[in-house]
Amino acid sequence: MSAAKPDWVFAYGSLMWNPGFATPETQAARLHGWHRAFCIYSEHYRGTPRKPGLILGLLPGGACRGLAHRLPRHGYDAARRYLWQREIDNDGVYKEEIRPIHLHDGRTVEALVYLADRGHRQFAGKLPTAKAAALMRRGRGVAGTNLAYLRNTLAHLSDLGLGDRALEELARRAGASGRATRS
Repeated sequence: MSAAKPDWVFAYGSLMWNPGFATPETQAARLHGWHRAFCIYSEHYRGTPRKPGLILGLLPGGACRGLAHRLPRHGYDAARRYLWQREIDNDGVYKEEIRPIHLHDGRTVEALVYLADRGHRQFAGKLPTAKAAALMRRGRGVAGTNLAYLRNTLAHLSDLGLGDRALEELARRAGASGRATRS
């Protein structure tokens, strides 16, 4: 865990709807130079080693819109430990970095950002849509189904007034169109 103490964490997947700690402030945010992609095999949260699902990661290029959650002043260390355990200790498929993000109110702030570790054995890279859809249809892990994860991501992007054509096409191909469960 970095010794730096950023006040924010950038959320582009399940952290949008389930940050896991009380957030004193949340804003729409944008991260330049990275884009969201289902590029990581999930063998725990949304799949198993025998039937992996896919989870989101950040890959180089473009820009990613999501949410920024301010970390609490009281309980800061506990929130950082929680994020480290959730994103890094579980399977090590993410790398924690501190990057500038642009908040909806015009500020640019330093934030924790979890990037896909392209050297990790669970890194899937950019899969063909048909293969990704097949993995998503069967993916089920301790946190629920892969289809629910995809629906929730799309629902929260919609709440922000954002679309993601690649994720929308994946949802259509995987049969994930419909209402999010918000879990």
